[in-house]
Parts: sequence; structure tokens; C-alpha cells
Amino acid sequence: MKLQRVRAVAKKEYLHIIRDVRSLIMGLALPMLLLFMFGYALTLDVDKVPLVVWDQSETPASRDFIGRFSGSRYFQLVEHVSDYQAVERAIDRRDALIALVLPVDFGRAGTSGKPIRIQVIVDGSDSNTATIALGYAENIVRLYAADIVVAQSRRMTGTAPRPPLDIRPRVWFNDDMISRNAIVPGLIAVIMMVIAAFLTSLTIAREWETGTMEQLISTPLRGPELILGKLLPYFVIGLIDLALSVVVGRFVFDVPLRGELWLLLGMAILFLFGALSLGMLISIVGRSQFASSQFAMVATLLPAFLLSGFVFPIANMPKFLQIVTHIIPARYLVTILRGIYLKGVGLSVLWREAALLALFGITVRILAILKFRKKIE
Repeated sequence: MKLQRVRAVAKKEYLHIIRDVRSLIMGLALPMLLLFMFGYALTLDVDKVPLVVWDQSETPASRDFIGRFSGSRYFQLVEHVSDYQAVERAIDRRDALIALVLPVDFGRAGTSGKPIRIQVIVDGSDSNTATIALGYAENIVRLYAADIVVAQSRRMTGTAPRPPLDIRPRVWFNDDMISRNAIVPGLIAVIMMVIAAFLTSLTIAREWETGTMEQLISTPLRGPELILGKLLPYFVIGLIDLALSVVVGRFVFDVPLRGELWLLLGMAILFLFGALSLGMLISIVGRSQFASSQFAMVATLLPAFLLSGFVFPIANMPKFLQIVTHIIPARYLVTILRGIYLKGVGLSVLWREAALLALFGITVRILAILKFRKKIE
């Protein structure tokens, strides 16, 4: 392999990118657009759940109980209703996701000698949000019931009862449990996967379609030199995208970066090597810009979003899909970036993912070289 030839091919591809505004927009502006769009639009937090209340008791106790909900950041009281039909209408129209129905005897909770039944109605059409909202509601009810028991004990014995178990919860790595802190690092991995493979999927196919591949074939240029030379400009674009993504994640979305920056850069280089080689392989096999771009989007976008663990936990997937995820390189980069960003862990923890990324890159690179034929068929 002669570096002079590699440099000449890289310069040719660089000039093409500079002169083609669409390539520049695709390579630099599109990742930022995706990062901002998904960073703001995609959230897994369930806050301000709209709530309606039918308070049949209308006592200080019931108002205190409702205040526990309206004072929480998880619920937003949108309406007090006066009958059951109003509750149904609010949920049918999606004005409310959850409804509280307090009985007439709610004010006697803790003094009547029997449990007071509270009805909580949840719109289950969005099962994930409904499950989380129901958990919030159950926790508030449980705490309110515990406060009643403590107050009763104090009245009767003068002391508060000691619970048999005293839980001291502590959340590591994401203290406020903000979903954006986990989404943005995963989003960087997905965007790099899609953009890197998509851009390089057009390179070889474009040479075939414009007829310039015949000229390249007539030169002493060898296949590995052509592939490496065409990868280098996109490698630089990928690094610029990474730098911009890290800056936006830190200063726009306020995502903490607890790990080492050099490790993040090293892992990104390893990942880019595989993702760009995958796009090159698709371009060599496709020989058509349209077919290559379509296949690149299908082969990278859907697996990166659905099977990388970025949105859906891999552990919750069926067993055969869990096995399939091992051939998705974005899976390893999502784990690596979340580990570096949130946990601040190093290579001693992430070496397995790094090794698999390297194996993927080497395998795809060898396949691309083997599939490229320097002859006209």
C-alpha cells in the first residue's frame, strides 16, 4: 500500500465533498438537526400527568390528600369534577390521564376503624405512561396512609411507631433520574452509526454511476488504497460530528461527562472505523447510489434505534432478538458512551465492548476489500 496513492484518493474525495453542498449538509448539519430534534422531543420522563378529582368528601383531610398530588411534580390537577360522567368524559377526551374518586367518608380515614376505599382510574391506552403514573399515585397514597398511622400512634401512645424496615434509597450516576442524561449519549451513538454508514454508502456507487470507476481501474491504484483513501475524509467528518455532539450535549442539554475525554475519542474512532467500513461495503455491493443509500438506512437506522438498547432495554427483548443485538455495533457504543458519560468508568470495565467494536470493524473492512473487484463486469 502506497500512502501517496491513498492521499491522492483522499484529496479527490475531499474536493468532491467541498464542492457538493448536499454532502456537506448531510455530513455536518443533519447530525446536529437530529441531535436537537431528538434531544428535545424524545423523553422518557413522566411528569405533569393531567389529573381530575371527584372529591365527594370535601373535607380538610380530602383537600390535604389532593394537595399531595397537585403539589407533586408528577401530577397536574386540571379539573375538579362533580360526577362520574365528568370523569369518563375527561379521560375519553384525554384531558386527563388519571382520575381520583374520593368517597364521602374520606374524612373519617384513620378514625372509622376500617379502611377507606379510594378509586384511582388510569387511562391504559398508553400502557407505559399509565404504569408509571399509577406507581406515582400508589406511592403518594402509601405515604399518606403511613402518616395517618403515625398520627394515630402518637395520639394513643405519645410516640411514633418504628417501622421494621427503614429504606434509604440512593440513586447512583443519575441522581435526579433525568432520562435526557441517558438519551443524549445513546443518541450520539445512533447518529454516528447512521451518518457514517449513509455517507460512505454513496462513494463507490457514485464512481460506478458517473463512469469514473473505469478511469480509476486503469490506474495502478489498488483496492485497499482506494477504500482507505475514500474513508479518510468521512472519518474527519465523523470526528467533527462527534466533537459538535459532545459540545451540544454538555452545554445545551447539560449532560454530565464524568469519564475521560480521550477514552471517548478513542472509542468513537474505533466505532467510526467499523461504521464507515460498513457503508463502504454496502456501496461496493450495491453499485447504485439509490439502492446503496436505501439499504444503508434500513441496515443502520432501524437496528441502531430498536436493537441497540438506546430506547428499549435489551434484557426485555425476546431471547432470539437479544442474540441478534450482538451483531449491532451501535449496541456496544451505546453501552460505552453511557458508561463514560454517566458512570465515569474506564477501559478496565469497557474493554469487552471495545474489543467487539474492533472485531466488527476489522471484519467489515476485510469483507469490503474482498468484495471490491478492480475490473469491469
